[in-house]
Amino acid sequence: MIMDIKNLIAATYTPLKEDGSLNLGIIKGYGTFLKSNKVAGAFVNGTTGDFASLTPDERKLIIDKWAKDKPSDFALINHVGDVSLKTAKDLASHSADKVDAIATLAPFYFKLKSLELLVDYCSEVAMCAPNLPFYYYHIPVLTGANFSMKAFLALAEKQIPNLAGIKFTNNDVIGFKHSRNFNNKKYNIMYGVDEMFLSSLPYGANGWVGSTYNHLAPLYYKIKEAFDSGDIALATRLQDKSVQFVELLDGRGGFNGAGKSFMRILGIDCGPCRFPHKTFSNKELIEIEGLLNELGIMDYTSRMPIINS
Repeated sequence: MIMDIKNLIAATYTPLKEDGSLNLGIIKGYGTFLKSNKVAGAFVNGTTGDFASLTPDERKLIIDKWAKDKPSDFALINHVGDVSLKTAKDLASHSADKVDAIATLAPFYFKLKSLELLVDYCSEVAMCAPNLPFYYYHIPVLTGANFSMKAFLALAEKQIPNLAGIKFTNNDVIGFKHSRNFNNKKYNIMYGVDEMFLSSLPYGANGWVGSTYNHLAPLYYKIKEAFDSGDIALATRLQDKSVQFVELLDGRGGFNGAGKSFMRILGIDCGPCRFPHKTFSNKELIEIEGLLNELGIMDYTSRMPIINS
């Protein structure tokens, strides 16, 4: 089963109220915001969404609301991975009639010792939603599952009938190339390192999942436009702005908290962060906005849609 998800897919934040409970009412406007900036879909309950700090019931409520309120022609991928295989399977089953695809990363506390164990885990999860495309979420810096993704595909395609591809969140662009080219480019390999967006283009990337597609979607379209026109110097300068954005926010106390808080500047208040991420004050955000203006980055941020009365 192949589902060719193309274009920018935003790894979404989990909206919270000041008391730390879910703020599901934000989701409809959040989806409208993303689509109005030409983002093609949402990757929900992932790393950006702090899935590891959510309960299974919260993750179900979040995906229920996204499924109900997402824009039309907007891809919805639910990350269902968990250190508990039982929980991951339950979340996959819950997603079966709600989303366009599911994904899972590897268990990340007790580390997997072999590729075979990883494929077994993925197979168990995938079969709980057999009619949905299944993606493996490759993020070895956090899971420790640093296996060859070409080898993963070779083994997984024999065991997972609904295998659709990989969310490839690793700076190994050669590994990305081999995965994308595997079996005559049979699988949908979406690149997941925003700061290396440009590096993925020569290898034929046409789908990307990342946090900064919430904030800087226009910038990435400009990078691709420059690359497609052969202006590599311009594409490189624009990619540097993405790197500067990530480094600036990360240097202020961690990107996850800063990125979520920064959504307030863009008009989508996702609320506070869960521990251990820092929630930024309005004063801190105004200071960050000023620095981004000096770097010429605010000109490339996503915008709220204009509603005609």
